Amino acid sequence: MSDAVKIMIVEDDPDIAELLRFNLSLEGYVPILCHSAEEGLRVLDQDIPSLILLDLMLPGISGLEFCQMIRRNEDWKSIGIVMLTAKNQEEDLVRGLEIGADDYIGKPFSPQVLLARIKSVLRRLNDTTEEKNKDIIKVHDIEIHMGRHEVKNSEGPINLTQSEFMILAFLCKKPGWVFTRSQIVDAIRGENYAVTERAIDFQMVGLRKKMGSSASFIETIRGVGYRMKEL
Repeated sequence: MSDAVKIMIVEDDPDIAELLRFNLSLEGYVPILCHSAEEGLRVLDQDIPSLILLDLMLPGISGLEFCQMIRRNEDWKSIGIVMLTAKNQEEDLVRGLEIGADDYIGKPFSPQVLLARIKSVLRRLNDTTEEKNKDIIKVHDIEIHMGRHEVKNSEGPINLTQSEFMILAFLCKKPGWVFTRSQIVDAIRGENYAVTERAIDFQMVGLRKKMGSSASFIETIRGVGYRMKEL
């Protein structure tokens, strides 16, 4: 693996912990071994892994409690969690999945199956991160969060109308490209409101006023239309 992925093992049985550490190392992962949830919490304050292999039956803080702590912490909640469970822990298993574990594997387990589960969870987490990144547009000092319908720049949050937001997002997706008023209308038309080419000019006036120092990035191209200044 080109970029070594850190995986925390939280397992109090030394034999199982060593088996996990050995197989993860062979696969190219960087294992971080913890024998209790308390130790895991101390390590997380210093080093955040991509995934945690979590035994549910732990001394002190249980695996379920530990899982819940991870999901409630803003800095940790995106870490993948694969639970290690015994056959008689079905109720705990269901509870673990409900509070945010990504997958589970029963003991005794096949190392090959475990590694396949780990790869699957890491792949899903990576796909989710990429989707979230696509949802955010950054141009100059402007940051647009499409899903939250939020815009901010170096001066702080910017409150835009629906049409202003859509116009800005449309221009920011392709900095340097010049769009006619007609193209802008076609891009933002619908959503239960009407937009005309003449209305685009009025929208631009209002948008620029709200953009503050970032207004200069929106350029008027005489006789054509508008563009977001090239990076």
